[in-house]
Amino acid sequence: MLAVAVEEARAGLAEGGIPIGAALFDEHGELLGRGRNRRVQDGDPSMHAETAAFRAAGRMRGYRRTTMVTTLSPCWYCSGLVRQFGIGRVVVGEARTFSGGHDWLAEHGVLVTVLEDPECIRLMTDFVAARPELWFEDIGE
Repeated sequence: MLAVAVEEARAGLAEGGIPIGAALFDEHGELLGRGRNRRVQDGDPSMHAETAAFRAAGRMRGYRRTTMVTTLSPCWYCSGLVRQFGIGRVVVGEARTFSGGHDWLAEHGVLVTVLEDPECIRLMTDFVAARPELWFEDIGE
């Protein structure tokens, strides 16, 4: 499942954006929606990877049995989306570069797995080194 999110992150980087990707899966591992951070490409500060994947999945009666897979720990905005819609599980590619709201999610009953995947770490550390101004804009600093 992480491979889908990484593919999205790489596509975003190739487009000149921030390399964060996400995908939403159902309880059987079927892909429901995928997306990438498109803040730069769309000029839309709300278009985070998790938001894009969630929107691509479309309407559902409930999200409790879904899994959001993201290459980077979700920010507070995306963590709020997970809580608001009751997404039951979050798989985080890495939380070294940025430790968002995944601990908060776990404290509120979301099953969180942090992988510390070397490819995800490399994608973000390389990006932060190359484009610190864009990175700090993305995280609101």
